This record gives sequence, C-alpha cells and structure tokens, in this order.
Amino acid sequence: MTEESLVRAFYSGKNFFITGGTGFVGLCLIEKILRCIPDVGKVYLLMRPKKGKEISQRLEEFPKNLVFEKLLETNTTDIFKKLVPISGDVGEANLGLSPQDRQLLIENVNVVIHSAATLDFQENLRPTVRINLLGTRQVMGLCKEIKNLKVMIHVSSAYVNSYLTEAHEKVYPEPEEVEKVISLVGTLSDEALDEIEPKILKDHPNTYTFTKHLAEHEVVKCAELFPCTIVRPTMIVASWKEPVPGWTCSKVGPQGFLMGASKGVVRRLPLAKENIADYIPVDVVVNQLLVAGWHAASARSGLTVYHCSSSTQKPFKWSMIESSINGMLHKYPLKSAVWYPHLKFVPSLWLFRLSAIFVHFFPALLLDMMLRVTGGRPILIRLHKNVWNSLNRLEKFIFSEWKFHNTNTQQLAKELNKTDAQTFFIDISKLYWEEYFMNLHLGVRRYLNNEKEGNLKAARNKDTILMIFHILWQISVLTLVWYLFSCVSGLTMLGSIWIAPIIYFLYSCL
Repeated sequence: MTEESLVRAFYSGKNFFITGGTGFVGLCLIEKILRCIPDVGKVYLLMRPKKGKEISQRLEEFPKNLVFEKLLETNTTDIFKKLVPISGDVGEANLGLSPQDRQLLIENVNVVIHSAATLDFQENLRPTVRINLLGTRQVMGLCKEIKNLKVMIHVSSAYVNSYLTEAHEKVYPEPEEVEKVISLVGTLSDEALDEIEPKILKDHPNTYTFTKHLAEHEVVKCAELFPCTIVRPTMIVASWKEPVPGWTCSKVGPQGFLMGASKGVVRRLPLAKENIADYIPVDVVVNQLLVAGWHAASARSGLTVYHCSSSTQKPFKWSMIESSINGMLHKYPLKSAVWYPHLKFVPSLWLFRLSAIFVHFFPALLLDMMLRVTGGRPILIRLHKNVWNSLNRLEKFIFSEWKFHNTNTQQLAKELNKTDAQTFFIDISKLYWEEYFMNLHLGVRRYLNNEKEGNLKAARNKDTILMIFHILWQISVLTLVWYLFSCVSGLTMLGSIWIAPIIYFLYSCL
C-alpha cells in the first residue's frame, strides 16, 4: 500500500503567495505545485506590467510556456484558474499593493514563498537595498498581518557567505548595521554611494551577496512570530528530472556557456577545471522549498537554514566532462550554428583574453561583416565585448572554490517517507553529472536555442559543412601568418616552411 504524501497533504487546500513567480525558479515552482498538489487553493502571484503588457495579459501567456507541457498532458488550461495575479513590485513601498489586494492576501494566504530579487552583480547599493533588503522587510511585514499564515519560506543564496570558503547552515552575523545601510542609501547620491561602497561591502564581492545576507536577518527577526525557513541554493541550473530532464529558461552559468558553444560563438571558457563547481538543478531547489516549508510548519518553532547545494555531497568538476563536451556538441548540433563548435577550457583570464582575440573576435568580425552585407543585425562583436567587460567582476566566482555543507538538507531527505522522497526528491546522491550534462545540452538545444529533434539530420549536415569551413579558415590563418613571417624575415615561403608547424602549435595552445 502506497504511503500518503505528507507534503502534499499539508499544502492541499492552502493558498500561496509567491514573489518572483515569473523567474526561472518561480515558473518551475508553479508548475510543480499545479502538477503535484492538485488540491492546492489559490496561488497569488506578485506581478508587474512588463513590455507593455498588463499582469492579466502576462498570466494569459503562461499556458504557452514550455515548462507547462507535461502539466497540460493530463490537465486542461482550466488548471491555470488557480493562479491569481496581484499587481505589485517588491522594490516599491508596501510592495506596490493596493489596499484591496493587501487585504485580500491578509485574509486568504497560508503559505508565503519569497523568491524575488535582483541578481545583477553590476548594480550599486541603491536598487539592491531597495529590492533585496527592503523588499524582504516588506514581505515579512505583510506576513505579520496575514491572519492564518502557516509558514514563510525565504529563498536566499549560498553565496551570501561567499566571503568564506566553507559555510554551514546557519545565519552568520550581519556584515554591517542594517539601519546604517538603509540610511546611507536614503541620503547619499549615487556618486557618493559608489565611493563608499567598498568600505561598506568589506569582504563581500558585490552588492547582491551583501544585501541578500542582510535580508536573512529580516527573516530571523520574525522567526519567533510564525514558522519560517531559509533555503540557500547555489548556482541553479537546468532540471534533473522534472518537468522534463534538461528544462531551462535561464541563460546564466552552464546553460549560457553551452548555448553559445552550440552556436560556435563561445570557443574558450575561463575556469579552474579541477575546482568544485557547485551546481544544483532547479527541480531539486523547487522540491526543497516545498519540503522545507512543510517541515518548518510541522516544527512550529525555531528557524532552520538549508543549503541546497552539491559541493559536499555530489561534487562536480569541469574536468569530469572535458573529454566528452565537444562530442556532445557534435552529436546534437544546431541547425542555427554559425561556426564549427569547439569548446576549450583555459585556466586564467589573461590566457582567455589572449585566445579570445583570435578565436572569438576575429571570427566575430568576419561574421558581423557577412551579416551587414546580407542585411542582418551584427551582434557578435558586441556580445564578446560584454563578456570581456564582465570578467573582472566575475573572476572570484569563476576561479574560487566553496564548500557549502548541507547536513540539514541530507537529514531532511532522510525524514521523508517513500512517497514524498519520490515526489519531492531532494536527495542528489544518485545524480550522475555526465548524464546530467548531456540532458542539459539537449535542454539548451530545445528550450534556449529553440531547435526540435526533427531538424537533427539537417543540423548534422550543416555541422559537417561548418567543419570544412573551419578547416579552411585555419589553413587561411596559418598561411597568412606564415606569409607575414616570410616577409618580415626576408625568407621565401618555402625557405620558412619550418615555421608552419610552430605557428599551428602556438595557435592550438590558445
């Protein structure tokens, strides 16, 4: 006899309020709730108008999102009637809620999941304090007013403690007095804020990790008032199992790398391939939010922090797939590729920049010229400039290694009964990274590059053509450098033939 799902039973009939519901994690969370908790009540989504579309119009587009394909195999679009858009913005006073909507939430909500945040590492303190810190404070203020709140789940980040090389599942002391930070943001100009920012951040690498760290303390202040929990994901990547293996709508991290590599425009990747890179699939994150919320509501007291991480349980290193990654790119190539794909890892930023001149910028210049001639929009040079300019602020995250201990998470997994362990899986001990990255590549192909399995034959034919063109390009570059050397040295081409293999060797090292 199958055991009853305790997690599903807890959430059945409950009404959710979710911030960040239109983001990567938010969409996957909504899909999971609708598919696996069919008796859920209303799901109130904090949304704002975007790109000229009102929130009701944005909600109407949900059924078209590919994340809901599996859900719609067994349900009609009526299932989306459970979703209720609420106009607002975490960056505005009182969350931008109208008095009527605020009262609606106070009267009806049982579960709050706060996922909204600004993740832009370039932002200065003003927008990050407003959204990440004050937004969380306002969410907690709303929670205090909700009449029948069962649990509040705060989505933080493991990197709030990125100034440590090892972090545990606890809330670390505030990096700065929160009221002082709020006062400075409220009184200083942008120029003055930028000037004092390094002193305020101290060991934090950017304003995102700093303000998310402070935001955790807003949750701590309410831990004795109602059940709360904090879940800290690391770098969130494509799904492991659900709704389908490899689903993603995010271009951050490995998904973005593989998207560009599949096109042939990203050919070098700066990273420390023997370092542990802490990635966690989005479906595991979503499950952990729901399981942690159930557990916090059951415990009724105390605040538990969970690292949703892999570094200490199922560590991944890029060296594990270095020998197979190009095979994946050519086994499932893109019909829309613009250059022959070949990805190589480089161990430092200076070597990446040197190699990028030859393998990124020169081909991009050629391809952008062809786009101009054919009436297209040249974008590759601009794309590579953006990558080039972002490297310094990302260097810490590219070449550092962290260990985020997840003892609480592993213990939580053990407390689930068999049904919940299968339905709301959070145990990653059976995640095999080689297989996972193949599915991630297929997911990037389908969901980011918008290519279906039906065009695979045509894509492979084009891959062969691009390989021939790539060989001719290499011969042309080799010959040009050989010719220039012969001109400078005063030797004939034949007399300097010995330089050709040296040029090829040096080029291949880039």
